[in-house]
Amino acid sequence: MNLEKENNLFLKEGERIDDLERNGYKIIQDRKRFCFGMDAVLLSGFAQVKENEKVLDMGTGTGIIPILLEAKTVGEDFYALEIQQDSADMAKRSVILNHLEEKVHIVQGDIKEASVIFKPASFDVVTCNPPYMTENHGIENFEEPKAIARHEIKCTLEDVIREAAKVLKPSGRFYMVHRPRRLVEIMNLMSVYKIEPKRLRMVHPFKDKDANMLLIEGHRGRKSMMKVEAPLIVYKEQGVYTDEILEIYGKR
Repeated sequence: MNLEKENNLFLKEGERIDDLERNGYKIIQDRKRFCFGMDAVLLSGFAQVKENEKVLDMGTGTGIIPILLEAKTVGEDFYALEIQQDSADMAKRSVILNHLEEKVHIVQGDIKEASVIFKPASFDVVTCNPPYMTENHGIENFEEPKAIARHEIKCTLEDVIREAAKVLKPSGRFYMVHRPRRLVEIMNLMSVYKIEPKRLRMVHPFKDKDANMLLIEGHRGRKSMMKVEAPLIVYKEQGVYTDEILEIYGKR
């Protein structure tokens, strides 16, 4: 059987297979749903996973973050939680497509129940690329996949941080990508749930433009002291990525 025919066995109507350019891995996506973006790739480059560590990605979508982390790090086991059945199904098929069944485990379930689905204090690392938007005006269908991915319909920022704190081991690490305008809220909630911010990096589209993303790392139950890293610049000029972005994407 040729490669094209083999790949097509994994696809449903409207889906496609994208090359992740890491370890030969691929991912199944559907344009009508929510395809992964740069934020997920940047989070996978920011998160640090050590040997033998166990990782949970909350709100995994089609599984992009655990698959990239498996390719980039030496972690032992990667679990991924996703509430939407169709997205979880695509993630499971991507795991099979990449022969990662022994290391990447997709679980359909609600972030708000993460500490019930998984044992408390059972993960070394938790990652999350959550919905950014709190404004729900203009949404015609609250069950539409793109709306759920972008807006706080199924979970809030507080749900994410609360459940991360519960499933992290003492001194476990939490990594999240979000929007700068919500930084104060993020820091306050992390303090409430005893996740101490340790590392912060702002992402700017161009060196002379305001940040439009942030990457943050927090440790459960550690003393307060945070490092603010040099900004991450996405473009040298219009349409030309910086060397660091190319490295994160595995193109250098």
